[in-house]
Amino acid sequence: MIGRGQVKFRDIVKMHGEFAALKGVNFDIEPGEFFALLGPSGSGKSTTLRILAGLDAPTAGHVFIDDKDVTSTDARDRDIAMVFQSYALYPHMTVAENIAFPLEMARLPKASIGPAVQDAARKVKIEHLLDRKPGQLSGGQQQRCALARAIVRKARLFLLDEPLSNLDAKLRLETRAELKKLQRSLGVTAVYVTHDQEEAMTLADRMAVFMAGEIQQVGTPAEVFTQPNSIDIAGFIGNPPMNLVPAHYTNGDIIVAGRRLKTAADLAGEREVIAGLRPSALRISPDGLNARVDLVEDLGDTAVLDLNCSGTTMRMRVGDHDVPREGDTICVTARPQDIHLFDPTTRKRL
Repeated sequence: MIGRGQVKFRDIVKMHGEFAALKGVNFDIEPGEFFALLGPSGSGKSTTLRILAGLDAPTAGHVFIDDKDVTSTDARDRDIAMVFQSYALYPHMTVAENIAFPLEMARLPKASIGPAVQDAARKVKIEHLLDRKPGQLSGGQQQRCALARAIVRKARLFLLDEPLSNLDAKLRLETRAELKKLQRSLGVTAVYVTHDQEEAMTLADRMAVFMAGEIQQVGTPAEVFTQPNSIDIAGFIGNPPMNLVPAHYTNGDIIVAGRRLKTAADLAGEREVIAGLRPSALRISPDGLNARVDLVEDLGDTAVLDLNCSGTTMRMRVGDHDVPREGDTICVTARPQDIHLFDPTTRKRL
């Protein structure tokens, strides 16, 4: 017997006229998992969420929830709670009435609605705001009201569409931590759409990275960060993103910007490659690539350097001690295991 809230997408295609918004999307979500759909704007992640919610129908393919094909099942019969970016609260209703609304629509007895509303409000710490209207709440409080309205239904799936994007940076960090704890305590499957990779990396148990209507990679945040399977993923994940530079591979080494670096790769022969080096993986070393420091961005506890390595531009993240000055010449290298190699033609990881 599987747990509650398992999802399977099988060969989902969504066409808008000639335009393919989704091009055969496949993934599985396990019960109780926090699963993020990550990608830039227009990559297909929100379309995927809407198809899962039953708000959009796929052109082809099948959606399964708990092993039942729900592809043509109405949204209201899927037992799903959704939190939108705009919160979608009713302005003329109090917080309590907003939270109670799905239960009233489900015709729950009046006697059980009150305690359920109190319980949901307590879980998101807004039990003292139940008599207010949405217009009297801050953005963060409106967000909690929308979450409470989703929780109260005790649905098997929790869908969240960029729910933190309207909050300021400090509140976004606080709410992010609370959201993860809340999902853990409820034990509910959560599917979370975001274009913010930091949000996906910190919240998700696993994530699917979308690019142009296709899933490029599915894995834990650590897997996607340490083993990006294409140049596109490598250039998207990480802040700053991975340096991607043309190099020549020969017998386990690469020659980049005129210098030789050891890699952990075991490829036969010689070939042109794209070498990927994370800014945080670069180290100052006497026997590395010669680099001129063109720019220093001081971020307090770290600094990001823009380097010119014989005409090749790279970025490097350093700690707050011994930060080079602009105009300095330094030598940089990376450990063999920190050098990623990609095929310039297929753009795939080697």
